[in-house]
Amino acid sequence: MAKKKAKQAEEGPKKKTIYTIKLNDAQLTKVKDWCDRRLWSFYDVDYARFAFKGDGVNLVAYESGKLVVQGKKTEDWVTYVLEAEITQDPLLGYDEVLNPQWFEPHAGLDESGKGDFFGPLVSACVIADKSMIDEWRNQGIQDSKRITSDQAILKLDKIICGTKGVVVKRMCVRMEKYNELYKKFGHNLNKLLAWMHAKSLEAALKERPVAWGMLDQFSKQPLVQNYFKNSNFDLRMETKAEADPVVAAASIVARAEYVRAMANLSKLFGEKLLKGANAKVKEQGKQIVQQQGKEALGQFAKLHFRTAYEVLGLPVPAKRVWRK
Repeated sequence: MAKKKAKQAEEGPKKKTIYTIKLNDAQLTKVKDWCDRRLWSFYDVDYARFAFKGDGVNLVAYESGKLVVQGKKTEDWVTYVLEAEITQDPLLGYDEVLNPQWFEPHAGLDESGKGDFFGPLVSACVIADKSMIDEWRNQGIQDSKRITSDQAILKLDKIICGTKGVVVKRMCVRMEKYNELYKKFGHNLNKLLAWMHAKSLEAALKERPVAWGMLDQFSKQPLVQNYFKNSNFDLRMETKAEADPVVAAASIVARAEYVRAMANLSKLFGEKLLKGANAKVKEQGKQIVQQQGKEALGQFAKLHFRTAYEVLGLPVPAKRVWRK
């Protein structure tokens, strides 16, 4: 083991074998043209705009604009082609220069399930430092919203939770308790989520005190910060905070807990329950009511959603006007 670590130290940090970036239409067209000119092999990927196999690199471009680069030569292709010719914006390897605060010991907070009709609401807090972040980045850990596979989320969750020294705290409010708490918090989902985040953060700080944390912003009001106004803890918040690798880790562990809960609910239902709140989800809600009765819906779903009223055949209440 000592020889292996010494060899790794001599070779330097492990190179990235996966990289994800959001590109605009013009940039994706340039990538496709670049691959076509070099006669790279085109192959089919579900929901992809195009996909190519090259020398040590596979590229998959999705309709959303996301480009996934994977393979042993990922870093070389990103540095010498993507950044040099396509985006003309060198970012890879500069995170510690551009965002040094990401590598300080700090907490990251995110949630999962907030916009899904079925399944619980999950809050997660992760406390980590540079040594842990470096290890995760070598494993390709990123924001869970960019990962479509439940199996990949569960695998990354296992890596994060198994990292030496990391602190991971989750709070999962399952359906019947969720519907009860939603009423207790004045029918205000953001206040409920803020309370959950505060509980997760408090538990994490007891295990490893740090000076500050980053919250993926879900409200313009400082709802979570209000729980810490009498302390010296500095809780910051930003939209798209998952760029911070500790927040990204929190995003992953929150979603992993949601995935496990949804698997259990799907077993009770008899087939896989869908995420979101679309027409297909509404149809599954109607099946639950038909098969198990109206009272059973609250065991699977968030009853304040418009979808719940539609499933139950009830008038949809007007949106509340919130005042300070």
